[in-house]
Amino acid sequence: MKAGTRQTGCLNSHWLIVMPTMRLEAADKDYAIVGAIPVDAAGITYIYGRQSCDTRSTEGGDIDAGNAQFAGQEAMIIFEDVFIPNEHVFLDGEVEFASTLVERFTCYHRRSYVCKTGVGDVLIGAAATIADYNGVERASHIRDKLVEMTHLNETIYGTGIAASHQGIKMKSGAFLPDEMLANVCKHHVTRLPYEIGRLAQDLAGGLMVTLPSERELRHEKIGPMIEKYLKGRAEIATEDRIRILRLVENMTLGRNAVGYLTESMHGAGSPQAQRIQIARSMQIELKKELAKALAGISSTTRAEIENDLSTYMARVFAPVTN
Repeated sequence: MKAGTRQTGCLNSHWLIVMPTMRLEAADKDYAIVGAIPVDAAGITYIYGRQSCDTRSTEGGDIDAGNAQFAGQEAMIIFEDVFIPNEHVFLDGEVEFASTLVERFTCYHRRSYVCKTGVGDVLIGAAATIADYNGVERASHIRDKLVEMTHLNETIYGTGIAASHQGIKMKSGAFLPDEMLANVCKHHVTRLPYEIGRLAQDLAGGLMVTLPSERELRHEKIGPMIEKYLKGRAEIATEDRIRILRLVENMTLGRNAVGYLTESMHGAGSPQAQRIQIARSMQIELKKELAKALAGISSTTRAEIENDLSTYMARVFAPVTN
C-alpha cells in the first residue's frame, strides 16, 4: 500500500491503524482497507512535525521550554509498499461497512476529547497561580474570569461523561458512546478551549510574551536587574513568576498549543464534521411533532407520538443487536 498522512502521538505508539476516513462507494473498493501495522514496520517513513518555540528545548535550561517535563509530537507518515499480514487485516474491500466504521470510530474518538478538560484544569491552575503571584487574586474580575474558565471546561467534561453514561451495549459486549453527545462534546472542544486560553492570556498579561530568556536571567550583570524589575509579590521568587508565565505561553501559543488548541479544532474531524453528525441525529421531525401537538395544530395522534417516542428511546438506550 502507498499513502501519506499525519497523526498525533504516532511516534510513541506501538501500532498504527489504517482505515477509510469517508463514505465509500462500490468504485472505491480498493480503498476499503482496515489493518494494523507495527510502527516500526518496513516501508514507513516518519517526517517529524515542527512546533512554535520548539528550538527552546535545545538552548539549555528548562524555563523557556514552558513545560519543563513534557511535550507533544506529531509526524507526517509515508507508507511505501507496506505489507499487512492477513491476521491484521480487518476489512478488505467490503465498502458497505466503511461508513459504519468511520462513524463508530469518530464516535469513540470525539467522546475521548473530554481529555482536553484535564489540560484545561492545568491552564486554569496556571492562570490562578499567576494572579496569585501578581497579588491580584482577590479582585472580583479575576475571580469571575476563573469561574468562567471553569464553567467552560466543565461543560466539555459534562457532555463527555454523559456520552459514556448513555452509551449502548453492542453485541460484542463493548459499549458505544451516545453518538449525539459524543459529537456535541467534540464540538465544544473546537470552541471552548480557545476562550479558556484567551482568558488565561488576559490574566497572565503582556509580560507572558515579552519575557527575557533564561540566558539573560542567568547572566551575571543582567540577571540581577531581571530579578529586581520582574518581581511580583515579595515572598514569591521572580524565577517562579517567570516559570508560570512560560507555562501559560506554552499552552496557549507555544508547543502545547498544538495539542490544546489547533488539534482540538481539527483532531477527530473539523467542526463541520460534527455538525453533519449532529444534524443526522437530532430527530428534528419528531421534535416538530411534539411542538405541534402542544400547540394544538398537529394532526398526529397522541398514540402516534408516543409510539415515535418509544421507538426513539429504544434506539438510544436498548442494546444494539447488529
